Order: sequence, then C-alpha cells, then structure tokens
Amino acid sequence: MINNVEESVEKRLLKFLVRDKIGIRKCLLSLFLQARNYTTCEVYDYLKKQGFEVNYRCVSSMVGQMHTRLGILHIYLMRKHRSYSLKEDHRNIIQMILTTSTSTTFPGSSSHFSNYQYNY
Repeated sequence: MINNVEESVEKRLLKFLVRDKIGIRKCLLSLFLQARNYTTCEVYDYLKKQGFEVNYRCVSSMVGQMHTRLGILHIYLMRKHRSYSLKEDHRNIIQMILTTSTSTTFPGSSSHFSNYQYNY
C-alpha cells in the first residue's frame, strides 16, 4: 500500500509527465535512476547526446523544478556547481511510473527521444 507521501509524489510525477511532449522528462528521470550525482552541465550534455535540442537554461529549469516542485532530488552545493541525485525514497515509485508510462502513452506525450526542439 502506498502511503500519503508516495501518493503525493506519484500525483506530481504524473502531472509532470503528462506535459512531456517529446519524452525529455522521461529521459531525465531515467538518467537520475542511475544512482549517481549529476551537475546541470552533465545533464545538459546527456540530453544533447540523446538528440534533444535544448539549451542550458532549459535544463537548469527542469532540474530545479524536479528538486523544488516534485521534491524528488537531493541537492549538494559544491564550490562552483550544484549536484543533484535522486532521493532513494522515491526510486521505486519513479521506476513504476516509467515502466507504466512506456506501455501507456500519456496524453500529449511522445515516445520519440530525438531531433526535437524543446521549448520549456
């Protein structure tokens, strides 16, 4: 049984993914499931390699939203950069949602991860 906190996180994640028109948010969540810390620059480089046409400011905004609004990321303040990692408490719910979302397409979403302009 999912407790109230997990239900709240699940609801916020589903809203976050419903607005994922090109699959970039799913891709970003999948990256954070890889159990390590990432700077915004590393996330930006990863998304560019995946074929997304994004700018650094867009990526910074998405990662910040995942930290503040969704509450699923830890933030580590380094000397020059911030580093983010997925909170372990939310790992299972994110895996479940991503697994479900690959078989069920959310309204307005696409499973194509390449060659799209993303205007955040």
